[in-house]
Amino acid sequence: MFNGLIIGWFVLAAVVFIALLFFVAPYGRHVRKGWGPTLSNRVGWIVMEAGAPVILAVCFVLKGNIISVTSVAFLVLWETHYVYRSFVYPFTLRGVTAKRMPISIAGMGVLFNGVNGYLNGRYIFNLSGGYAESWLRDPRFIIGVIIFILGYLLNRRADHILRSLRKPGETGYKVTDKWPYQWISCPNYLGEILQWVGWAIATWSLAGLAFVVWTAANLIPRARANHLWYRRTFPDYPPERKALIPHVW
Repeated sequence: MFNGLIIGWFVLAAVVFIALLFFVAPYGRHVRKGWGPTLSNRVGWIVMEAGAPVILAVCFVLKGNIISVTSVAFLVLWETHYVYRSFVYPFTLRGVTAKRMPISIAGMGVLFNGVNGYLNGRYIFNLSGGYAESWLRDPRFIIGVIIFILGYLLNRRADHILRSLRKPGETGYKVTDKWPYQWISCPNYLGEILQWVGWAIATWSLAGLAFVVWTAANLIPRARANHLWYRRTFPDYPPERKALIPHVW
């Protein structure tokens, strides 16, 4: 059953990727009418993201394997990202008081984070048979954690720059050339993709790989849409700046 769910999850990610190439999810700068009832952006972010840290923590508590330093390390990596993303990040956003998010979009986020948290938590803390402490010295774990941390730092740096562009009370969008925005429009998305590439390598699991595929399926089309939006909105937008990968795309 678990393997079947994983396969279905990969297939659904491919469908979502194709769909997002043709329409832009209506939240943030792309919000628009016609998607039903809405809720505040801040509440929407909390509702969408909160399931991920809670479900993985529940899987850890209900684990079938003996607690190891390695399993705790995976828990710490996951919770470091998601506790911040769920319960800190929404309160750092500026200019979101008047902005709204369709409840349907928040609901899709709840579904994704619920399934994703379950797949990763169930595999790591139960179906994997347990990661021995020797896994901490495995090159896959070491390389994966390094990539995860670098992606996390890039994501935080990019988010901080975006927040600092707005003064208290402002709601509009601005352009910056601060590192790493001089190269790409969406370094925050690149950082998040790198994080979960690192996670997939460190866990060496299909559940981790599925997370990367889903992250890319969502953020690659989103980066394209944001990049095109910047070009339309700001006539002097740097023509050499790429969407997601420096000097490439």
